[in-house]
Amino acid sequence: MSILSSNLIRWHKKSGRKDLPWQIDTNPYKVWISEVMLQQTQVQTVIPYFLKFIGKFPDIDSLANSNENEVLSYWSGLGYYSRGRNLFKAAKIIQKEFSSTMPSCLEELESLPGIGKSTAGAIRSLGFKLKAPILDGNAKRVLVRYFKIEDPIDLNKTSIELWKIAENNLPNKECDIYTQAIMDVGSLICKRRNPNCPECPLKRKCLANKENIQNTLPNRSPKKAKPVKKLYWLILQNKNGELLLENRKSKGVWKGLWTFIGFEESNSRLRYQEKLPKDYKILEEGIKTQHVFTHYKLDIDTISIELNKDFQNLDNNKAWFNSDELKGIGLPAPVSKFLEKIK
Repeated sequence: MSILSSNLIRWHKKSGRKDLPWQIDTNPYKVWISEVMLQQTQVQTVIPYFLKFIGKFPDIDSLANSNENEVLSYWSGLGYYSRGRNLFKAAKIIQKEFSSTMPSCLEELESLPGIGKSTAGAIRSLGFKLKAPILDGNAKRVLVRYFKIEDPIDLNKTSIELWKIAENNLPNKECDIYTQAIMDVGSLICKRRNPNCPECPLKRKCLANKENIQNTLPNRSPKKAKPVKKLYWLILQNKNGELLLENRKSKGVWKGLWTFIGFEESNSRLRYQEKLPKDYKILEEGIKTQHVFTHYKLDIDTISIELNKDFQNLDNNKAWFNSDELKGIGLPAPVSKFLEKIK
């Protein structure tokens, strides 16, 4: 056992987190759901979503026997909706090909939609208590600073080096404790900004700490400016307070979710607006918001209209929803935020 792993295990037994919802009566399924939710999302944010999701889908069969729209409604607000869709797809495969039992083999885990190398390692280690490396953001930051890896972490050669380090430092026993420990140290102590080095169990051997360069690591390649896309929303409300939404059937980040009627060009929105019953009332217009995705920014321009007459000229992908019905469908974060404002 390396000094790194022994120090982490010793620290976790004394100070690590042991009462998170997915650690109580844990199993590989709970680990899987939590690990996917925790990707790029903080623990405290994930907890209520996890409890709600597990309450509805307590096992693989309940998830596999559901439908994509229902799964996305319980994922709504977390973002990265492809992850919710992949959970549903993977559950169907596990039910059919693995008799509803989570596989423990890394290769089989990585063959499932949405499960990469690090998530597979976490499921095997935390869920099955079997030896497997992980390299999530927290573990990566700990290793980069401990071994003073100065090359940008987004380079392929750096990734290969870090995976070798992760594998070489795995203990032969208590691998689950080690895995949770390196994630906890990365999350609670070895933070991205202002790491709390005096409280770190690795401080004596950490090369970045010795040279006082912990705040400069990890390094990344220079960022490119994110492109900006435009979206023009038409928010329609009838006299009953219902909202008209459309289901995104096409490919894209919001596929399968319900959104306000959207257009890529303002003229297209205007042409649709001209088809509405003439005595409508404009509630708000010119309201602009921005939503940031991983690879681009989305500028949203909004017109909110109240209709005085029924509008039945609807495509198959559009429907009216009251406030109670909105709670049971999948909504992207910008739509949810707007609905919170008008409550």
